[in-house]
Amino acid sequence: MTPDTTKTGSVTVETENDQHHLLALIKGARVVLWDFDGPICRLFAGHSADGVASDLVSWLEGRGLHGLLTETERESLDPQVVLRAVDRRHPGSDLVAELEERLTHEELRAASSAMPTPYADPLIRTWSAVGSRLAIATNNSPRVVRKYLESRGLVGCFAPHIYGRTQELRHLKPDPHCLNRALNATGTAPADALMIGDAPSDREAAARAGVPFLGYARNSRKAKLLREAGADAVVQSLDPVLRSLRG
Repeated sequence: MTPDTTKTGSVTVETENDQHHLLALIKGARVVLWDFDGPICRLFAGHSADGVASDLVSWLEGRGLHGLLTETERESLDPQVVLRAVDRRHPGSDLVAELEERLTHEELRAASSAMPTPYADPLIRTWSAVGSRLAIATNNSPRVVRKYLESRGLVGCFAPHIYGRTQELRHLKPDPHCLNRALNATGTAPADALMIGDAPSDREAAARAGVPFLGYARNSRKAKLLREAGADAVVQSLDPVLRSLRG
C-alpha cells in the first residue's frame, strides 16, 4: 500500500485512523460497484492488449482508413482508445459496431487466460455473504464479464447487475452511465454505494455519480495516476479491504 499519507492522502492501514477510514468506506456501502479489468482480474494477462490494439489498427488500415486515427491513437496500444477514437469520428456507424464486435471477440478470448486479482475472489464472496449487493460497472463487454465470473463461480454474487459496454460508446466511463444504471436497478442512493476502480476514468465516473471511491492500484505508477485524479483512498492490495470487512 502507499506509505506516505502526509503527501498523498492515500489510505493505508499503518495507523488506527487509516483503518477507520477504510472501514468507514466499507461499512457505508449497501452496494459495491466494481470495475472489472483491474480490481477483479487482469483481463489481458495472457492475451496482450497491445496486440489487440495493433490488430484493430491494422484492420482499419486494411480498409483504407489509416488517416482515421492520429499518430498518438495508433501508438496508444490500448484497444479502448482505438475504439473511442473511431466512435468520435463516426458515432453510431456500422464501422464502429463492427470494430466493437471485434474487440468483444478479443476480450472473450482473453477471458480464458485472465489472471485473478489477488484476494478479489474471497473479497467478493465475503462481501456477498455479509449481505451487501454487488454490481459490475465496466467499459468491457458484459458478455466477457459474465464468461469470466462463471469460470470463477462468482456470477451469482453479481447477477443480474452486470453493466458494461453497449453500442452507445459515448456512455463509456468517465461518463457515469453504467454506475447510474446499477444504482437505479438496485434502488441505491449514491452515498450508500462504493465504487472500486483502478483508473482515473473510474474515479471521475464515481465523482460524477456522487459515489464514494476506493482506488485499487497494483503498482506505484497506477497509484500515482489515481491520486493525481483526486482519489483520496487508494490501496495496492485488496487484502486490507478483505481483513477490514472480516473484522
